[in-house]
Amino acid sequence: MIKMIKPILNVICGVAIGASFSACSNLPQVRVLHDPLTPEEHVTLGLTYEVQGHRDLAAREYRTALTQEGGYVPALIGLGNVAFAEGELEESETYYQQALAASPEHPGANNNLAMLYLARDGDLREAERLALRALMERGPLRPYVLDTLAHVYARQGRYKDAVAALDEAEAMAPSHDKILHERLIRLRDQLVGMDTEEDRKEMGKPGGRQNPEPRRDEARQEFAI
Repeated sequence: MIKMIKPILNVICGVAIGASFSACSNLPQVRVLHDPLTPEEHVTLGLTYEVQGHRDLAAREYRTALTQEGGYVPALIGLGNVAFAEGELEESETYYQQALAASPEHPGANNNLAMLYLARDGDLREAERLALRALMERGPLRPYVLDTLAHVYARQGRYKDAVAALDEAEAMAPSHDKILHERLIRLRDQLVGMDTEEDRKEMGKPGGRQNPEPRRDEARQEFAI
C-alpha cells in the first residue's frame, strides 16, 4: 500500500511597505500538496489498477504520469492498453503511435500496435513489420511477440512460418503464463487441420477457411509496458 505523504510548506510571512514585520506564528499556515510519486510509480500503480479491473483509475494514473513527464512512453502505452480493452481502437492506436514517435524501437509499443491491427483486420504487412521490429529487442516480451507474429503469418496463409514462430514461442514461454500456453496450443490446433496446400490457400479468402486470430480479451495479455 502506498503511504500518502503530507508535505507541509509554511508560508513565509510577507512584509507590507511601511508596516512592521508581523509574527509568522500569528498567520495561518498553508499546506501545499505535493505528489510524492514518480512517473514510473504512477504507471506501476496504474498497472495494479488494471489487473484489478479498475481501468478508469489506471487511466488516471497514466495521465498523471504524463503531466509529470510529457511523452513518457510507459504511460502512453498504458493509456493505449486501456483504450484497447474498452474497444476504443482508434484512440488506442493514437496512443501507441505517440509512444512509437517517442521511442520507435520500443518492443512493447511495436507489439501492441501489431496486435491492434490484427484485432481490427488491419494492414497485415504493417503488423508483420511492427512485430519483426519488436523482435529485434531480446527480452521477456519475446515469446509474446512471437505469438503475435505467428498469428500474423497464419492470417497471411504462411503456414510454415506460423508453425516456426509457434515453435520458438512455446520454447520460450514462461511456465507460469497459462494463458499464453493455451493460446499457442489453440493456434497450433487450428493450423494442424490445414494439412493440404489447398487448405492453406483458402486462408484469407472471403468464404474460405476462417483465419486463426487472437480474441481481443486474450490479446490484452500481450500488451506489455
